[in-house]
Amino acid sequence: MPLITKRLLIVVFLIIFLTLGGTMGYMTIEEWDFLESLYMTAISLTTVGFMEVHPLSSEGRVFTIILITLGVGLFFYAVGVLAEAVVEGQIKGIVERRRMQKEINKLKEHYIVCGFGRLGRVICNELKIRNLPVVIIDNNEEAIKEAERRGILYYKGDATLDESLVKVGISRAKGLITVLGTDAANVYITISARTLNKKMTIVSRADDDNAERKLFQVGATKVISPYKIGAIRMALAVLKPTLTEFLDVASHTVGFDLDIEQIEIRPDSQLSGKALKEVDLRERTGATVIALKKRGGEMSLQLNPNIPLENGDTIIVMGSKDAVSKVFEMAGYENGINDLII
Repeated sequence: MPLITKRLLIVVFLIIFLTLGGTMGYMTIEEWDFLESLYMTAISLTTVGFMEVHPLSSEGRVFTIILITLGVGLFFYAVGVLAEAVVEGQIKGIVERRRMQKEINKLKEHYIVCGFGRLGRVICNELKIRNLPVVIIDNNEEAIKEAERRGILYYKGDATLDESLVKVGISRAKGLITVLGTDAANVYITISARTLNKKMTIVSRADDDNAERKLFQVGATKVISPYKIGAIRMALAVLKPTLTEFLDVASHTVGFDLDIEQIEIRPDSQLSGKALKEVDLRERTGATVIALKKRGGEMSLQLNPNIPLENGDTIIVMGSKDAVSKVFEMAGYENGINDLII
């Protein structure tokens, strides 16, 4: 228990102790009833100066002097404890905010999550599993406490304000995910984020088709409808349970040696300018290419092994973690899968 909390409990205990002690004292010394004794104790401890219930005896006056002295002392002690609690809380808050801001200022190529509700917490968990730097923006006290408990960097503020986005280093960020509860807020954040960073990936939540269209218009890279995706997955769980199980295993790789990743072909890599048939990834790494997206084009599942891979193309590969990491290295990522870009 914090020291300041203990002192506050001591203050409460002393108030109760003096009130009961004073009441019992007057009942014993002056032989008054309980209510009269309690009333006299109250006006003595608070020093309000109201008229005495009955004339006091000499012993009663001495007792009252002692009671008033203790009451005044208790008052000043309580004021001191309360002032210390306020100051300590403010100083602690200031120190914590400064420490957090210093950590955020060090971030580069990080991810910003606007909203730390149920969706935001799952998203942050997935990013943390992959050891990717993430910072949240939320103005809810409970959400901030939960982020602090999980060891996630946070900024307490309104995510729709440019000031909040600047504070979390949006100009240096790799991507932003906004999952606030209203489509209007997500649209507003998307506009601000795209204005402040032209190149970053922006993924936004949308609850209806109209909001989805607007989000794409104002700069969202990808728009996700949790309700639509959830409904599709539930239908697939009934219609194609084995396929659903496979997708779950493939997309949640913790403790399972299977990975599906997207890999962008970098300049001067072993894959640049070469066809899939020529590089023979399956033979050399053990990973399988299951899809290809040409730079600026559409995703293709019908792979032509004679089409050369070019800088900026993205391949979707599946295999063990070691196999996928080897493909990363061939694609120009020096540290293999550790250089993962989502």
